[in-house]
This record gives sequence, C-alpha cells and structure tokens, in this order.
Amino acid sequence: MNGLHPMKEIVRKQKTGTPAGIYSACSANDLVLEAVMERAKADNDVVLIEATANQVNQYGGYTGMLPADFKNFVYKLADKVGFPKDRIILGGDHLGPLTWKNEPAQSAMEKAKELIRQFVLAGFTKIHIDTSMHLGDDNAN
Repeated sequence: MNGLHPMKEIVRKQKTGTPAGIYSACSANDLVLEAVMERAKADNDVVLIEATANQVNQYGGYTGMLPADFKNFVYKLADKVGFPKDRIILGGDHLGPLTWKNEPAQSAMEKAKELIRQFVLAGFTKIHIDTSMHLGDDNAN
C-alpha cells in the first residue's frame, strides 16, 4: 500500500475502477477471527476486525472485555496464526448509546462518549458512531 490508511486505499482503488475489498468480521469468537486472519494471510491482505458496544465496552460488555482487552485478544490470535499486527484494522461498530437506550439521554450519551473515547485510545481506527435510537426520556414522536 502507498501509506494511506488501508480503508482509504480501498476507496482510492475503487474510484479508479479497480475492484477492492477487505476481509471483515464483527465477532469475538476466536475460531472466526483466526479463520479471517488465515485467509487474509494467504492473500497477503489486511483484515477489519470489529466489536460492537454490546460485545465490548467500558464495563466489559457480554465478552467481559474492555476495548484495550479486545485489542490484546485479537493481537494474541494474530500471533497464534502468524498474522502481522500492522495488517489489522480494529473497528468499533454501531458505537453509541444503544446499550443504555433505556436511560435518560444525558447519562446514555455520557456513557457513549466514554465508550468511543476508550475505543479510540485503544487504537481502533474505524469508528462507526450510531445515535439513531430513541433514549429513555426522548419523546417517541
């Protein structure tokens, strides 16, 4: 690649008419992540590995992992299968207040803000922010 973030490189290629894509998984299953890395390794490509706010958050999510823990988990799997860490893009998918949607907007958005902050500080570079849901004290109309 030419020094661009791999996602930007994909867009650049597509704009010139060159088909391009990426191996991507939004999973915390070790077998799934190993398979994605092994396929990308065979093709000398990059991978996008994402976590949602339900899977991974500042309280541990249902996996029990903080964003930094998830990064370390992914990197250990990369070591196991011999996949270069510099070819891993970490992503946060649908980050926002969804996990706390039954709380008042003020507290849900504060938690979402901290969630996103922790993902970014842990080195996630593909961040999908989603604030499309109604929150606990929103007017449903």
